[in-house]
Amino acid sequence: MAVPGPHPRLLTLSPKELLVLELLLRHRDLYGLQLVASSGGRLKRGTVYVTLGRMEEKGYITSKLEAAPSGAGGLPRRIYAATALGRRMYAAWTSGAKRLVPELGR
Repeated sequence: MAVPGPHPRLLTLSPKELLVLELLLRHRDLYGLQLVASSGGRLKRGTVYVTLGRMEEKGYITSKLEAAPSGAGGLPRRIYAATALGRRMYAAWTSGAKRLVPELGR
């Protein structure tokens, strides 16, 4: 008797993840603190990196470590960008919402 394999994971998008994708699509590549600053208070410093890590695991975003700024010292920073899957999820999520609530499309 064959043992059933794991079920494919349902792709979901939380409100914070939707916001992160919106900001990355609007501004291109951003650092975590740039996302916080661009969010108008909707993202917090204490939770943005947890959200970004979860989104990277889901395949919605990718990140790369950028070299530390020369001369001024400091630590290397991680820059985030939306993936093709992230762009598709954002498009699907927002178009579905606009169909359910037509006022969103105005």
